[in-house]
Amino acid sequence: MGRDIGLIAHLIRRAGFGAPYEMIKSYAAKGYEATVEELVDPASHGIPGIDTRLLHRYHPLAEKPENPPSAQMAVLYCFMNSPRPLEEKMTLFWHMVFATGNAKVDNPPQMLRQLDMFRHQGMGNYRDILIRLSKDPAMLYWLDNNQNHRTAPNENWGRELLELFSMGQGHYTEDDVKMAATAFTGWTMKPKLPRNPYGRWYWEFEYRAEDHDNGDKTFLGRTGRFNGEDIINIILEETSCHKFIARHLYNFFVEDEVQVPSWLDIPSKNPKAVDAIAKVFKDSNFELKPTLRFLFNSDFFKDEKVWFAKVKSPIEVVVGTTKIAGGVDGPDPSHMQLAFETGYQGQEVLDPPSVEGWHTGAEWINTGSLVRRVNFMAERLGNTSYPGVGSIVDSLSKERPLSEEGLVDGCLRLLGEVRVGQETRKELVAHAKAAGPLPKGVTAADRHAFQQRVGEMLQLIASTREYQFC
Repeated sequence: MGRDIGLIAHLIRRAGFGAPYEMIKSYAAKGYEATVEELVDPASHGIPGIDTRLLHRYHPLAEKPENPPSAQMAVLYCFMNSPRPLEEKMTLFWHMVFATGNAKVDNPPQMLRQLDMFRHQGMGNYRDILIRLSKDPAMLYWLDNNQNHRTAPNENWGRELLELFSMGQGHYTEDDVKMAATAFTGWTMKPKLPRNPYGRWYWEFEYRAEDHDNGDKTFLGRTGRFNGEDIINIILEETSCHKFIARHLYNFFVEDEVQVPSWLDIPSKNPKAVDAIAKVFKDSNFELKPTLRFLFNSDFFKDEKVWFAKVKSPIEVVVGTTKIAGGVDGPDPSHMQLAFETGYQGQEVLDPPSVEGWHTGAEWINTGSLVRRVNFMAERLGNTSYPGVGSIVDSLSKERPLSEEGLVDGCLRLLGEVRVGQETRKELVAHAKAAGPLPKGVTAADRHAFQQRVGEMLQLIASTREYQFC
C-alpha cells in the first residue's frame, strides 16, 4: 500500500491543500480513480459545499467585510474547511490567473463576490468563466473597462484578456488589442451607491448600448460587428488559447514552470503533457471537469518525479499546515492572524502585486520569507495541543516501543507520506539519537516526554528543505 497511499497523498496535496493522515487513508481505501471522481464532481457524490454560517456567526465582519483582513479570513476559512478541496483549489487557481487586487478595487465584499464566482464556476466551462469575468465589477474596475467608451477606448481589459487571461504574448497584434477594446465598449457598471450610512452596496454590471462601438472590427483575422462575447468566441477557436490554459493547469497542478511573460521564449518542461491537456480541453468544448479528470489520471501527474517538485505557495503553507495541525474548523479567534500570515510570507490573499499575479516556484523563497515559513510551520506542527498534532502523537504512541528511525519515519508518514533525501533523513535520525532513548513507559512523565520528542521531530521536519515542496 506504500506507493498507493503515497500517490493519494500526492493527489490530495495538489488537488487540495493536503489532509490529515487518517483522511488520506480513507481516500486510499476508496481507490485512486474513485477519489479523483469525488474531487472533480463532488455534487454528484453528495458532498456539500462550504457552509460559512458558523464563521459569520462568530466573525460577522467576514460576511460583508469592511476591511481586507476580514475578507481574507473568509477566503482562508473556506480553503481550510470546505469538504470540496478541489473546488477551493480551483478558486485559488483562477484568483492567481485572473489576478485582481483590492489595493485598487478597495471593495472587499466585491472581491469576495469574484472569488465566489470562481468557487461556483471554476470547474465549469471556461467560456462561461470568461463571460462572467468580463462582467465582473471588480475586474471591470481593476482593468478600467468602466472607462472604456465608444469615443475614448481604454485598452487595459482588452490587452490583459489576450496577454494574461487567454492567449499569451506573441499570438496577437496591437491592432487585435485595439479591436478587443472597442468590442467591450459599453460593458460597465451601474452607478455606484454611496457606502454610508448602511455600509457597502454591491456593484452591478450594466451594458450601455449607446456607448458601444457598433462598427466593423477585424480581430485575429476575422471581420465583423463584434461585441465582447464574439471576441471571446474567436479567442476560444485559437490553438494558442488551448495551450495557454493547459500550461497554466500544468504549472499549477504538476510542475513549476517559468513565469507567464517568459512562456513565448521558454518551452514547457513537458510539452507533450501540455499538448495532451490542451487537446482534452478543446475536445470537451472547454469544460474543466473532464480536463481535470484527465490531468489527475495521467501518467505525467502520477509520475514520482513530480512528487514534491513544486514549491508551496504561502497560501499552501498556511492552509496545508493548519489542516494537518487541526483546530481551525470552529469559531477560532486565530483565523484573523492566519489571514495576515500569508501576506507576511509573500502572498496577500485578494491583493496580488499586479495583473500579472504572483511569481511562483522558487520565487516564493527568499531569506525573509523562508524564515517566516519555517517558523510558522514549526510552531504549528510542534504544538501538541493542536488536535491534529495530538493525533500524530497518539498514533506513534501505539507503536511503542519505537526506535529513533521509527520515530523519524513515523512522523514523515503521518505528515502525509513526506519524502526527504537520504542525507536529511540521516540528520533527523542522528538528532533523535542524540536526544537519548525514547521514553517507553506509560507514566504521565513518560507520556509527556514522548509527546515532546514527537513535537520536536515534527518541527525539525518542517524546517527541512524538502518540506518546502508539495
